[in-house]
Amino acid sequence: MEAAAADDQWLVRGVGVWLRQERLWLRHHGGFRRMDDNPSSLPPAIAAAVPIAALRPLLLAAIPVVTVPLVPPQARAATPLASDGFMPFSPPASTTIQADDYGSGAVETFDPVGRAQLLEREIPREWVGTYQPFDTNRPVPAEMRLTAVKAFGQIVDLRGAITIDGTSTPIQGNLNAESDQLDLLLLCRCDVGGLEMGGAFSGQQGLLLSGWNAPRLTNPGGRLDLRPRATSMPAQGPAGLPVRGMW
Repeated sequence: MEAAAADDQWLVRGVGVWLRQERLWLRHHGGFRRMDDNPSSLPPAIAAAVPIAALRPLLLAAIPVVTVPLVPPQARAATPLASDGFMPFSPPASTTIQADDYGSGAVETFDPVGRAQLLEREIPREWVGTYQPFDTNRPVPAEMRLTAVKAFGQIVDLRGAITIDGTSTPIQGNLNAESDQLDLLLLCRCDVGGLEMGGAFSGQQGLLLSGWNAPRLTNPGGRLDLRPRATSMPAQGPAGLPVRGMW
């Protein structure tokens, strides 16, 4: 009887040692060895004295039970997080969209073509005044007579003659009805009051005031100041429609 009790104690002690070894294996390797496949993993004395089927309850009792919470997963799609819950959001600076203001300015109502036609009919045909050379600063009498005035679009073509200090020469020029820019050329190879062939009168006030641009740098030019002669208005033709703006 005492011998049998001693054998049982030895067997229980051996099984306990072997279970501790299996626990260490489970902790380091994430699983336990199958005794059916590898019965030699048991101590030889225990494997010979105890059948494998008798050790299975002890092994199951020794393996720690992993507790998994049986909580149903949350329905993420049904309750989405707010945008600031997963990423900080900084709204862009508010900007005011500028509306396209193309064509919102004042409407141009001036009709240069109509004004050119008006100048063709009503521009004075005779002008008188003075021409003052810049080298002598001595004004001399000047007179201009227009013999032909014709409008081409917004340009008025001028033909006539100019007399400066008693010497006359033919002229031809263009007057812009929109900007009042004047370009007047001499049509003779002569010296008229210090004016030479190749130069031109130019101005921005129509026929009233213009300057002489000499063809040579040695000639400083001069100033032509004219005014309409009181009796030089063209004969009144049949009354026509007044010139109006395009809009």
